[in-house]
Amino acid sequence: MSMSSRRVERSEGPATILAIGTANPTNMLEQSTYPDFYFNITKSNNMTELKEKFRRMCEKSGIKKRYMHLTPEILEANPAMCAYWEKSLDIRQDIVVIEVPKLGKEAAVKAIKEWGQPRTKITHLVFCTTSGVDMPGADWTLAKLLGLRSNVKRIMLYQQGCFGGGTALRVAKDLAENSKGARVLVVCSEITAVTFRGPSETHLDSLVGQALFSDGAAALIVGSDPISNVEKPCFQMHWTGSNILPESDGAIDGHLREVGLTFHLLKDVPGLISKNIRNILKEAFENVFGDAEPPSVNDIFWIAHPGGPAILDQIEAKLQLRPEKLAASRAVLADYGNMSSACVHFILDYIRHKSMENKCTTTGEGYEWGVLFGFGPGLTVETVILRSVQCPEGGGATEEEEDDGRES
Repeated sequence: MSMSSRRVERSEGPATILAIGTANPTNMLEQSTYPDFYFNITKSNNMTELKEKFRRMCEKSGIKKRYMHLTPEILEANPAMCAYWEKSLDIRQDIVVIEVPKLGKEAAVKAIKEWGQPRTKITHLVFCTTSGVDMPGADWTLAKLLGLRSNVKRIMLYQQGCFGGGTALRVAKDLAENSKGARVLVVCSEITAVTFRGPSETHLDSLVGQALFSDGAAALIVGSDPISNVEKPCFQMHWTGSNILPESDGAIDGHLREVGLTFHLLKDVPGLISKNIRNILKEAFENVFGDAEPPSVNDIFWIAHPGGPAILDQIEAKLQLRPEKLAASRAVLADYGNMSSACVHFILDYIRHKSMENKCTTTGEGYEWGVLFGFGPGLTVETVILRSVQCPEGGGATEEEEDDGRES
C-alpha cells in the first residue's frame, strides 16, 4: 500500500464529539432518606452504630439524589442481594445482562437524535460497562436493540471501573482519526445491581461504595471532519493519555465473586490523585502545546470524575483552583451520584448546556481548552485534552432533527 493511499484513509482533523445523550432509571432516591431505606431493606437496623456511621457518610457525600434500577420489590424478592456475603451472582447477572444494554439504548437514542443522521452511518460501536459480563456482549445486544448495521465494528470494554469513560473516548479518538468518515457511537452504561449488598461491620470500604454509587448511561457520537451545516460539534479531542499512579497498587480493587462484584478501598485515593495530578497535567500539556506556554489551570474548563467529594476537594486545594472550576463535577455528583464510567460524559453534557445558558462564546464555559480526568482501579488516571467549539445559537436538536436518528 502506497503512502498516498494510506493518507487518504485517515481523517484530516481531530476527533470531535458531535452529540451527547444521557439516561437514568426512573427510580430516584433522595440521599437524605437513603440510610433508612438501605438499612430497612437489608434488615440491618440492629446495627445502630454502623447505621449512624453510614448516615454521616451520606451527609458528607455531596450527593442530593441518585437513581437505581433496584427497587424495594426487586430486593425483597431477592434477599441474597441484601446480604453482605451470600451467593447471588446469577441473580445479579440476570438483571444487568438485560438492563445495561437497555439503559445504554435510551442514552444512545438521544445522542443519535441530536446528531440528526441515520443510524446506518454509525461505523463503530464502543461499549463500556463495569456492570456484568456476558457473551455475546452488551455491545452485540445494543447493536441489535438499535438496529445498527450488521457489519458495525464493535469494541466491548468490560470491568474498567470509574476511569472507563476516559478510556472509551481514547479508543473512539483513535478510531475516528484513523478511519476516514468513521462515526463512532460510544456508550457507557452502569447499573449497581452488581455491587449492591448489605452492610458489614468489618468491611467499611464496601459501605463507602453503597453511599456513592448510582445508575446511569451516557452516549456520544464521535467523528472527525464534521459535515458543515449538518453535524454540530461539541468538543474536539486533541490528546489522550493513561497513567498508572506510582505506589498505588491496591488503592481501588473490584473483584467478581459468587456474591457479585466486591469493592475495596485500601489506600488514600484522594491523596494519591492530588499528589500526581500536576505532573499528569504537565505531561498532557507538553504533548499538546510543545514549547509554547500552556494556559493556566484556572484558564481551562474542567471535567474531573467525582469519585467522591474528597477527591475534588484535594485536587482543588493542590492546584489552587477557583471554586467554579469543579462546579460541574460537583453538580453532577449532587444530582446523580457516582455513575462510574458514565460520569465524565454527564459532566461534558452539563458544561456545554450551562455554557449556552450563560451565553458563553464557547461550549467550554468560554474557555478554549479543557481537561477531562477519569480516576479508577489501578490506581489509573485517564486524561483527555479537549478544545471547545463556538456555542451554537439555541443549542439542542431542532424539530426537523427529531426523527430519533431513524433512516429516512
